[in-house]
Amino acid sequence: MDSIIVRGGHRLNGTVSTSGSKNAALPILFASLLADGQHRFTNVPYLKDIESTQSLLKSLGASSGREDDTLVVDVSSPAAHVADYEMVRKMRAGILCLGPLLARYGEAKVSLPGGCAIGSRPIDLHIETMRRLGADITSEGGYVIARAQRLVGDRILFEKVTVGGTENALMAASLARGITIIENAAKEPEVVDLANYLIAMGAKIEGAGTSVISIEGVDELSPASHRIVPDRIEAGTLLIAGAITGGKVTVDNCVPGHLQSLVEKMRDAGFRIDTDDSSLTVQATKSWQAVDIATAPHPGFPTDLQAQFMALMTQASGTSVITEQIFENRFMHVQELVRLGADITPMSQVAVVRGNSGGLGAAPVMATDLRASASLVLAGLVAEGETEVSRIYHLDRGYEHLENKLASLGADIERVAAE
Repeated sequence: MDSIIVRGGHRLNGTVSTSGSKNAALPILFASLLADGQHRFTNVPYLKDIESTQSLLKSLGASSGREDDTLVVDVSSPAAHVADYEMVRKMRAGILCLGPLLARYGEAKVSLPGGCAIGSRPIDLHIETMRRLGADITSEGGYVIARAQRLVGDRILFEKVTVGGTENALMAASLARGITIIENAAKEPEVVDLANYLIAMGAKIEGAGTSVISIEGVDELSPASHRIVPDRIEAGTLLIAGAITGGKVTVDNCVPGHLQSLVEKMRDAGFRIDTDDSSLTVQATKSWQAVDIATAPHPGFPTDLQAQFMALMTQASGTSVITEQIFENRFMHVQELVRLGADITPMSQVAVVRGNSGGLGAAPVMATDLRASASLVLAGLVAEGETEVSRIYHLDRGYEHLENKLASLGADIERVAAE
């Protein structure tokens, strides 16, 4: 199993580009199931989750191939409408084929999903959405089994904001008969990107990016071309990397407006952040102040940047309180940061970080999920000595060659292949 070795103490400087968004690409790739023919996507990152999605699409009758950042998916009707356990267990996003399969073929059998161990993340809202649209749903042997002659539009009110639930509803409702209204919809940029691709396919969608989305179902959709939006979480991680090392880093090929909550908190801490249409530049001061954050649905502070921001706060002057309001088990990186010398007291949903308490020291650490992996790499950038981060297959699910990007900025970092 590969690991990453980080030798701390190097200030990062320079310019680095953000790859396409994993969280946007996955639902858009599953949306291709809504129409036979060739779908063309650009700015698609090289990631394990993308490869897993391609394998799942292949099991459903679609072929795919890529050249550089362009991925072409050729969809044809599958012999069976089954997303089996071996495919879906590798990533939670596999549940996103439920809506397209059900809307297009009237049936779907989808394994309960896997992915990062950061909380239960139940799929109840996905199931209830399909029921609201007229599907008959049962559960058997670890599979969700859904059937409907044709989905019918309805009013869907989410009890709590759900990104995946909103995405599944968007895809299913695009081919449903009549009008569907989604209330308390997720506003994330990735949801908007999916809606934009569905519209390019011929869907009639209004309100994406707001809390109320209206979809007028159509009889059929057609393949289209689409450029995946830049990855705001990777951009934020790279921005924090520059900040934590006291450097000056420009992150380009990003959408600054997608990271406004992070930018505001970093400015509150004392960093200088400059923006233009497609880049962010961070310049660190000699010291920075601790600030509190609480994760929230977009446009609030992203849960996917909580672990990285916690690493940053270990180097701040003062004490910060970090509240995790999205997932109930997303502090598993805390014990690994403590191994590096961080002074952090975690509770179930709140962690107190006492910064600047003597610095971090290198130690072997183990990644427990995708964003935890990134936080440990960031901490390693400022830890004295050599930090080894193991189980980085988590990192490879969501970051395209992160070690190479950090090295291009001056980090002493390398990937070590398993023996």
